[in-house]
Amino acid sequence: MSAVEFRTFDAPLAWLTVYQLPPYAPDLNPVKGIWSVLRRTTTANRAFADPPDLINAVRRGLHQLQYRHNVLDGCLTGTRLVPTPEGCHSQSPRSPTIRQ
Repeated sequence: MSAVEFRTFDAPLAWLTVYQLPPYAPDLNPVKGIWSVLRRTTTANRAFADPPDLINAVRRGLHQLQYRHNVLDGCLTGTRLVPTPEGCHSQSPRSPTIRQ
């Protein structure tokens, strides 16, 4: 669908909000940072016997990362996303905000 076709499709839908995003922006994706950490730690310098072995290693690495809040916050900060003052690790979850 071209941009012109999309604009004509989008025009009559008042309830729909459309945000223009860059076509490819890895610097805005915190998951890229997490994969980078996994590649440098859990899966680094290792040959996997089969796909389940790789899957188990990635799961183990993600399990370890969930307790390293400073690393996860670093992945967010690299994208200009920062946890709100209540923190993304509090009991009342809130979405991170984008720092301008």
